[in-house]
Amino acid sequence: MPIPDTLSITLPLLELLADGQVRHIREAASDLTEHFGLTPEEVKEPVPSGGQSRFVNRVQWARWVLKAAQLVDSPQRGYVRITDRGRTVLAEKPGQIDRKFLLQFPEYREATKGKRSPKKKPIERDNDGQQLTPEEAIDAAHRERRSALADDLLQSVLEAPPDFFEKLVVDLLVRMGYGGSREEAGEAIGGSGDEGIDGRIKEDPLGLDVVYIQAKRWKQPVSRPEVQKFAGALQGQQANKGVFITTSGFSSEARKFVQNIGAKIVLIDGRELVEFMMDHDVGVTIEATYVLKKLDSDYFPEP
Repeated sequence: MPIPDTLSITLPLLELLADGQVRHIREAASDLTEHFGLTPEEVKEPVPSGGQSRFVNRVQWARWVLKAAQLVDSPQRGYVRITDRGRTVLAEKPGQIDRKFLLQFPEYREATKGKRSPKKKPIERDNDGQQLTPEEAIDAAHRERRSALADDLLQSVLEAPPDFFEKLVVDLLVRMGYGGSREEAGEAIGGSGDEGIDGRIKEDPLGLDVVYIQAKRWKQPVSRPEVQKFAGALQGQQANKGVFITTSGFSSEARKFVQNIGAKIVLIDGRELVEFMMDHDVGVTIEATYVLKKLDSDYFPEP
């Protein structure tokens, strides 16, 4: 089942706390996994940026929502308990605790003032229709922006003059730590091709090993015969390392072929190419940088 969103967790969390016990938020999250019937795999599912569990993250935000409405409080850092107002709410047996329900509390309205205007901006949700936490919304927006940039990059590479692809390959490999200086890398790759090899580049700064390169700016998938030709060229050079880069893709037969040969050949398709370009700042520039900060609990003394 999909991970429940923050507001779906608020009422079960409040009901869990009805016994008046003080619970650590992670203990509460563990108890709630049973309520929602989540599997261990679902509980371990991380937020897109990695690290924290998506479910625990949403339980923590559910606590924030309830605390903003003064339905729960925190007697000490990381812990939560129900308040008298929370007990009163449970006595009313609400079917759910949603935003409309929460807006009856002035403290909640004050805490969320200016954070979201439902009439101006819809609530962000994942593919299962679950409301995203702020961290998840930022991650989702970043992935969407990165995907759009990848599309633009690949289109720009395909529309550029043919000799530009050679320059791009040189720039990318140098940024990735291959080839020594750019001048050395440019000379190594700048040839006209030799029996299926477009160039060679140092694998390490000392040139103790060499990687052979084939680069194809194609729109149609690269088939097995093309990769076999490259593998044969490597054998002719008594080499066992090669990189085949294309702007298109590779057929399934081509990928199976490289898995079953002695030489180490890495296939980089168009999507992987632009991913590497983004990761190593080739053809892209930083537009803005945002730093997300969280509480450093190690800085503060225990209560």
